[in-house]
Amino acid sequence: MTEQLHHVHIFSSDIDATVDWWRDMLGGEVAFDDDFGGARNVFMRVGGGRLHIYEQPPRDEGRGAVHHIGIRTDDLESLEARLRAAGVAFRSGIRDFGAWKYIMCPAPDGVLLELFQADAEKLSGEAARYFADPVD
Repeated sequence: MTEQLHHVHIFSSDIDATVDWWRDMLGGEVAFDDDFGGARNVFMRVGGGRLHIYEQPPRDEGRGAVHHIGIRTDDLESLEARLRAAGVAFRSGIRDFGAWKYIMCPAPDGVLLELFQADAEKLSGEAARYFADPVD
């Protein structure tokens, strides 16, 4: 089993201005801009890292604009079982969308993690290219 820090996901009250800022200020490149999981999401590459921008204003002052940290795995069920056995409390079971599946859980200090597995061969277009990077 291999895990990899994949992305940081942030809320945005003005997604176009946010994308422009990351592109213009830090050289970010848009890799995907479309509906993903029921809302507009823009996936950007910023250097060797990734940023997902969700078209929704921040929900509260406490966490600010950061929604979650995405951790990609190649065996979501085993990772979930290992974490449950260690006492991690999940919000729900695994949500499976065919080409990708995920589950959310807390890390220390209330940091929200999205643990996910993506099958690039089942995705199409820009999303397939974006998730084609191997987990290593």
